[in-house]
Amino acid sequence: MPLAEFAAKRYPIAMSKNKFPPKKRPPILPDDGPVYLYGLHTVRAALDNPRRAKRRLLATPNGLNRLTEGSPLPQLAIEETTPRDLDKLLGADAVHQGVALEVDPVDRFGLDDIEKLDLVIVLDQVTDPHNVGAILRTACAFGADAVITTARYAPRETGVLAKSASGALDLIPMVSVRNLGDALETLKSNGLVCLGFDSEAPGVLRPRPAGGKLAIVLGAEGKGLRQKTRSLCDEMVRLDMPGPIKSLNVSNAAAIALFAATAG
Repeated sequence: MPLAEFAAKRYPIAMSKNKFPPKKRPPILPDDGPVYLYGLHTVRAALDNPRRAKRRLLATPNGLNRLTEGSPLPQLAIEETTPRDLDKLLGADAVHQGVALEVDPVDRFGLDDIEKLDLVIVLDQVTDPHNVGAILRTACAFGADAVITTARYAPRETGVLAKSASGALDLIPMVSVRNLGDALETLKSNGLVCLGFDSEAPGVLRPRPAGGKLAIVLGAEGKGLRQKTRSLCDEMVRLDMPGPIKSLNVSNAAAIALFAATAG
C-alpha cells in the first residue's frame, strides 16, 4: 500500500504540517523599487515634496484625519487599512502612527544642483540609517544647505532612514558623490573650510567666525575618517569633552558641530 494511502487511512483527520508557521515578514524591497515611508511628519513631508513620486497612501481613519489637519492631500490613491495590517507590512517596531506612503526613492542631488553652498555636512562612509536620518534632521534644523554622502557605503532610502529624519529627507538636499575627494576639492574651491572631526585630533573645535563657509566632515563610527579624507581637510579637530568618555555617536557629534558653527 502506498505510504500516502496508508497515512490517509491511519490518520483520517488532516494534520497541519507546521503547527507554528513562521511569521510573515515585510518584503525586502529592491534598491530601485518602491519604499514605504511611515509616520505623520515623514509622510506629510513626502506628500508636500513635488520631486517625490507617490504611489499610494495607506491610512487608518484616525491616521488620515491627523494627516489632513494641516493641509489637503495631493491627488493619489488612498487605501483604508488597520494598525494591525500596517504592523504586518512595516514590522512591529515601526512607529507608523496609522499612515504609510508607498513612494519611489527620491532622486539624489549632485553638487552642481545646489545653488547655495555655505554650510554642509559631509559623511565619509556612514552607513547606519538611524545615524544618517538623525543627521539629516539636525542639518535641516540648523539650516544647512546639504548633506553629502558617498555613492557607495551609504544607506539606501528606507522607512527607517526617513523616520529617523522626521521629514528632513524631503526637506534638505541629500547629495550622493562617487568620489568624496573630488567633492571636497570642489567645496574648497567654492570657499568652504573643510573641518574634519576625530576624537584624537590635536586641535579643539572652536566657534567659527560669523559668515564663514564651512563643511563639517564626519566619519563612520569605529573607523572614522579615511586617510585620504583626512589629508584633504583644512583642519582636523576634536570635541572638547571633559568627562571620561571622549567620543560620541556620529549624529550627536554632528549636532554639536552644527551648533558651534552657527552660534556666532
